[in-house]
Amino acid sequence: MRTRTTTVTVALLLTAVTACTGGGTPAEPGTTRAAGGSTAAEPDPDPKALRALGTPLSFTTDGSTMAMTALRYEQGTFHLRRSADEEFGTTGFTWAAVEIRACLKNGFAVITRNSWVLAYADGARIKPSRVTYDDLPRPEYPLMATVKAGSCVRGKTVFAVPAKQRPVRVLYTSTTPEAPAEWSVPRA
Repeated sequence: MRTRTTTVTVALLLTAVTACTGGGTPAEPGTTRAAGGSTAAEPDPDPKALRALGTPLSFTTDGSTMAMTALRYEQGTFHLRRSADEEFGTTGFTWAAVEIRACLKNGFAVITRNSWVLAYADGARIKPSRVTYDDLPRPEYPLMATVKAGSCVRGKTVFAVPAKQRPVRVLYTSTTPEAPAEWSVPRA
């Protein structure tokens, strides 16, 4: 029975990860648009809801308490063996990374980098890249990992982004936190 339960749990987790990793068109790697494909600007979020990078968000679900933090954003400061344009057949994209920390205070949790998204002023949202080169910025935030009570996971998640634009927010898109999980990205 334990094997069947473990198999079902793993299958459900893999289904959730697969559903979260859908990418955009080749011209816009990993992007999504507002409903209807609109590129209209998103309404400004409540400034009180935005956190500064490095400010944790704590939430409790199913008896587990997690603290998530977008620590740092960097764009165009590192170069992989293949440029973002070479990887996706685009023009004008570069690599960016968000450094993330997740700490579990109590309970049990499974974390994934697929819940993190970059939001732009024009409404575009960019999901993490599925690229996993050996020369990605380290430490690398895991695709999926189990976190035990009292432990933390920290690392960088890579995105292919427009080189001449900068996101305005980093979003944690899991439906688990009750409060908005948004961090403002300072201008360069």
